[in-house]
Amino acid sequence: MKYYVLIGGTTHEVAVEGGRVVVSGATLEAHLAAVPGTPLYHLLLGGESWTVAAQPLDGLGRWALGMVGERVEVTAVDERTHQIQALTERGQSAPTEGTVRAPMPGLVVRIEVAVGQRVDAGAGLVVVEAMKMENELRASRAAVVETVHVTVGQAVEKGTPLVTLASPELSG
Repeated sequence: MKYYVLIGGTTHEVAVEGGRVVVSGATLEAHLAAVPGTPLYHLLLGGESWTVAAQPLDGLGRWALGMVGERVEVTAVDERTHQIQALTERGQSAPTEGTVRAPMPGLVVRIEVAVGQRVDAGAGLVVVEAMKMENELRASRAAVVETVHVTVGQAVEKGTPLVTLASPELSG
């Protein structure tokens, strides 16, 4: 089965063939096992062992993955869904405003932006500690910080607004 995985603005084609995956032409042995009662998975990939925290996000195929103290948001869809999205999204532009929300309960440990600051896609916005991991929430596109809704040391629940971004064209 073929999947398309979007990470940091780059789409990777991943083919799953039994106990192997093919990524960018490289074939790797792969085994994934859930850790019962937790959001954790053990991943054996190309002979290396990883523990990955996985949390579903709003939207088709969207996930927050945590590994080695880093957090990344990915979108993974199968080939059929990818083709449908390519056909239906043609000519549409992505939204340019939005509120970044806490993906899970945690504690705000750093705020990396200020109101009025311009940020590029992928820029760090807020760091929330959850499940003993620091999760850096990043801008999904170039924008201007409209509002910072939290303070360092504040406990947040899943879905709590953290930062609101506005289109660079809409800000003064």
